[in-house]
Amino acid sequence: MTSPKTQEKDAAAEPAKENAAVSAEASEESQTRERILQLEEEASRLRDQWLRAVAETENVRKRSQRDQEETARYAVASFARDMAGVVENLKRALGNIPADARGGDGLLKTMAEGLDLTQREILSVFGKYGIKRVDPEGQKFDHNLHQAVVQVERGDVAPGTVVQVVQAGYVLHDRLLMPAMVAVAKAPDAPEKIDETA
Repeated sequence: MTSPKTQEKDAAAEPAKENAAVSAEASEESQTRERILQLEEEASRLRDQWLRAVAETENVRKRSQRDQEETARYAVASFARDMAGVVENLKRALGNIPADARGGDGLLKTMAEGLDLTQREILSVFGKYGIKRVDPEGQKFDHNLHQAVVQVERGDVAPGTVVQVVQAGYVLHDRLLMPAMVAVAKAPDAPEKIDETA
């Protein structure tokens, strides 16, 4: 049998044990909530990193595809630039054969026809690959496509108009391969007034 004092002690210890158990449960619950919050933050951070990585991968894929398309589209640029010089030389050769000599001399006529056919064929192949000849005579000067080599005083056309093409230019799709070398009109200078009062 237990003494009344021991029973009193046991009775007083029971609420303390219950309080300790409740306190331990509360502490454990608080730690669990804190751990859940930490895990949720980490999961959110990792999800954000994952989304960024997926977006970056997609951007790299698109950029790579765009670069491949551009490379394929403009791969012939160097070759086309070199061939444009050949076309211009053919055109100059044709321009140096006088029209009356073409009709009279059989050899010159045959040679001129061959040069004409060759030039047309090259220009046809150029067109197939998106290469265009820029021959801007009579057009407004465009610094994106033309290079002015000389200015000529002309009163019969508006200033800034291309009055002569020294050498045609070439573009590949939307890129300039070779600017057209041109002579551009400028307004005639006003005649100097002579001071007659002296």
